Amino acid sequence: MALAGAFNCGVNDLPLSMILSWYEQKACVILLSLLHLGIKNIRLGPSLPAFITPNVLDVLVKNFNIMPIGTPDGDLKAILG
Repeated sequence: MALAGAFNCGVNDLPLSMILSWYEQKACVILLSLLHLGIKNIRLGPSLPAFITPNVLDVLVKNFNIMPIGTPDGDLKAILG
């Protein structure tokens, strides 16, 4: 948020990519924090967490553009432009 303020833009306008891996429990807290801050375009993987039901996923996709990760090459190509 401070970085966005320093550049006088929104946090989603910064050239940042967020990819969360579900290997640790703290990833849930990180995801909830990012959603609270309004961060969009987050990639989740290697699989979606068990608590994300189809209805919850639909809301996250529509409001935050949450997407699953794919292949390493494909993800790098997508986030690096």
